Amino acid sequence: MSARPRARILGLDYLWQLPPGPLNAITDVAGVRVGHATVWFGEGVLRAGQGPARTGVTVILPHAGNLFTEKVPAAVHTINGYGKACGFEQVRELGEIETPIALTNTLNVWRVADALVDHALRTNPAIGITTGTVNPVVGECNDGDLNDIQGRHVAAAHVQHALETASSGVVAEGAVGAGTGTSCYGWKGGIGSASRVTPAANGGFTLGALVQTNFGRPEELRIGGAWVGQRLRPPAPPPSERGSVMVVLATDAPLEARQLHRLCVRAGAGLARTGATIGHGSGDFVIAFATTRRNQRDASSLVTTQVVTDEAAVMAGLFPAVVEAVEEAVLNSLCAAETVVGRDGHVRYALPVAAITSWLAGD
Repeated sequence: MSARPRARILGLDYLWQLPPGPLNAITDVAGVRVGHATVWFGEGVLRAGQGPARTGVTVILPHAGNLFTEKVPAAVHTINGYGKACGFEQVRELGEIETPIALTNTLNVWRVADALVDHALRTNPAIGITTGTVNPVVGECNDGDLNDIQGRHVAAAHVQHALETASSGVVAEGAVGAGTGTSCYGWKGGIGSASRVTPAANGGFTLGALVQTNFGRPEELRIGGAWVGQRLRPPAPPPSERGSVMVVLATDAPLEARQLHRLCVRAGAGLARTGATIGHGSGDFVIAFATTRRNQRDASSLVTTQVVTDEAAVMAGLFPAVVEAVEEAVLNSLCAAETVVGRDGHVRYALPVAAITSWLAGD
């Protein structure tokens, strides 16, 4: 496949006030790693449980250590609850994450969660015996229009591959990993990522976002405030909007769970800037974590940690960072994705980036 562009080619820099990090991705937050496993086989007519498969898994690791013994502060937020999220209640209660975060398709959530538990048991054999149990965190989007979703083709080996190949470098985007079979505004969507760095006066922190996009009607798409979707429609419009989105936020600001939840809430504003209306049948969830602070399991002594003493100043930088990074991550998921033909010949076409760029420029 030829390389697809990212959203910056659309000439939208004037929209965004904050600078991105070096990679303009969630991996600009030091220590964060992302891995994918893509499951793609078969063509033609759906044979339920056998293929064709257009799906996968994406994992986000807050740091390179053992997450079970070095948990990170975290929060989750439900924008619209039509989804099968796993592990969110314990995050709400305790404000921490103790496994990598995984994204996949709707019916594969429990198999992926099981693989995360296996991974935790291999690295922490005391789980459930001399220490507590483990809480896997998994989010999902429904890729059933392109993928044989009944087949639940993401296996433990795929999750392990994503974990083993996760890196802190460039994040693969578009039709990859958990985004292989998902759609966005009627076009091919998938995985997108972006980052922002706040001004020194607001702490100079980095905020990264990663999204799994699967939402929106074609006519709703807005790019740079322009109603692109009302001028340009995909050749084969999908059924009415009933999609979802997963948003993962990472920051190196030393925030605790309450403050991270405040960031989660602002993700909806970033989605709205692209035209999202959060449909009735959509599952729209946000996970946020901070990398600077670590919660040691079974710590034998008191530890010191960083805290934010001027919350107003720090949030004044991070709130717009969330909005801008989420907006650009959604657009990156669209721009990076190539056309995908799935089961029963269903097609999601690549967004015609060149035509939109010319139009937005007034050519």
